[in-house]
Amino acid sequence: MTLETGLFPSILPFAFPGLPGISCYFSTALYGSISLDSGADCQEGAVERRSALGRLLGFSTWTELRQVHGTKLVADPEPTPFAFTSALEADGLCACKPGQALLLKSADCQPIMLAHRGGRHIAALHCGWKGNALDFPGLGLRSFCRQYDLDPAEVLAVRGPSLGPGAAEFINFAEEWPEHFRPWFDAGTRTMDLWALTRHQLCAGGMRPEHIFSLDFCTHDLGGEGGLFFSHRRGQSGRQAALIFIG
Repeated sequence: MTLETGLFPSILPFAFPGLPGISCYFSTALYGSISLDSGADCQEGAVERRSALGRLLGFSTWTELRQVHGTKLVADPEPTPFAFTSALEADGLCACKPGQALLLKSADCQPIMLAHRGGRHIAALHCGWKGNALDFPGLGLRSFCRQYDLDPAEVLAVRGPSLGPGAAEFINFAEEWPEHFRPWFDAGTRTMDLWALTRHQLCAGGMRPEHIFSLDFCTHDLGGEGGLFFSHRRGQSGRQAALIFIG
């Protein structure tokens, strides 16, 4: 697999409008799992797949996290060796160094990648449903902007493949969600529209609606054995990669 022959559907690219210097990619299950924390069935070849991403996509280093479904954002982190997991507990990263990719691992959670219109600042937010309940899209956006003195109205976002509105079932909504989230809950199907909620939270954080983009692939509906994505709700231990970098 080379850039000349095309990466789709193993790796899905996204181009931020007007920002040719920002690169953003989302891997699929067809590329293989990139998590070293996954089950033994997914670990084989993971180190090589992780190292190969840099060669394929053109970045020199990356930073990943030990994702804990919280609201912490780490600024200008040190690189993580491709062959090692990270001990850095957080769910967000931001950086301004060219060539250093920010990595999120996902299998139903939303990878939200941010880029400032100036082309010199990027961020990556890992948002499961608990992150939405904590308003991490909005909090992460505001933390990113405070770190570099940016205007959130000048930030663009793309949400990658994740659990879609028809698959995000919550049979115990009242116990798991505060009441003010009910507008995004369909009582008939007992499902949450997490995609729409994330969009709302980004806008409430100061982002312009026209600056919010998405890859509307549901990891559950397109996941499972032999599917396009790994899905935690289908019992899979593999993880996709979401990457953003400058240069």
